[in-house]
Amino acid sequence: MGAAACGSESIVRKPFGKTPEGQAVELYCLTNRNGMQASIMTYGGIVVSLTAPDRDGRYADVVLGFDRLEDYLAGHPYFGALIGRYGNRIAKGRFTLDGTPYTLAVNDGENHLHGGIRGFDKAVWQARGAIEKTGLEVALAYASADGEEGYPGNLAVKVVYTLTDSNELKIEYSATTDKPTPVNLTNHSYFNLAGQDSGDILGHELAIAADRFTPVDKGLIPSGELRPVAGTPFDFRQPTAIGARIEQADEQLQFGGGYDHNFVLNRRQEGALELAASVYEPKSGRLMEVFTTEPGIQFYSGNFLDGTNVGKGGKVYNRRNGLCLETQHFPDSPNKPAFPAVILRPGREYSTTTVYRFSAQ
Repeated sequence: MGAAACGSESIVRKPFGKTPEGQAVELYCLTNRNGMQASIMTYGGIVVSLTAPDRDGRYADVVLGFDRLEDYLAGHPYFGALIGRYGNRIAKGRFTLDGTPYTLAVNDGENHLHGGIRGFDKAVWQARGAIEKTGLEVALAYASADGEEGYPGNLAVKVVYTLTDSNELKIEYSATTDKPTPVNLTNHSYFNLAGQDSGDILGHELAIAADRFTPVDKGLIPSGELRPVAGTPFDFRQPTAIGARIEQADEQLQFGGGYDHNFVLNRRQEGALELAASVYEPKSGRLMEVFTTEPGIQFYSGNFLDGTNVGKGGKVYNRRNGLCLETQHFPDSPNKPAFPAVILRPGREYSTTTVYRFSAQ
């Protein structure tokens, strides 16, 4: 069954196969009043498809992914997935919390990446669909056990996807714990606003509301510096084509094979939902605006896509065929006391919101 075929009802729930352990996986297909569609899978909380209109009102699927569950199960670079317990990297899979050292699963060279070997992207989430005043909603829940991938504490996680009639995909994350633990949740969708089968994203024009970014070492671990973007290839304060400076002889670009960096967002009010980034695709006229309550955003230009993933409709995803804008706290924050805090403690609630708004010009 093709992932993008949602039907005409507002919310349609479909079986989407089973995991090797026999767990049933479902696909929730949401269609708003404008005809925009989003498909959310219970495996990994993955955004399987998301359509957006061009300047002539024609819809196209603008996220990379697969038509079948089997392709996701075979391994992929986090297409559309919910990421946790900790999005991005933790150096050498180690941190100390309240005097106690913890060792995490290592799955990216010597580092811990995106929650480990079996992060939230490989969990089957409990789901409920509902039509609310704010839009069409899929609420996902997952219980992460104490010790999972090395993390302390039982973590109860809830993620709510809402497709609004303003052509927004809203993602609300919340969590509680019974022991202090680092938490940094995000979504790892790869966007191509020309359509998921349209080649590279180098002509997309990107703006990021950030005066600073966090430079990294060869393992893509931040040094702790907050470096000004002015005078560097990382200055996206004005809309700039992604390909304009990506091949410059810059050490940071060489470390990531392109852009794979966290940007320190200019925030007017801590915790408020503010515009973090926008992406415009000139040929289609599609515009995506990213709003978030988070302090950072990871811009990844799809440098490690290498043609080994055959996606929806048989499209081969080659280098830089998609871009990610992952709203987040900063990488390696458990080891960087000067970075915004990421430790959730009992009695407190982790709560963040990100909105992807689509329009056309």
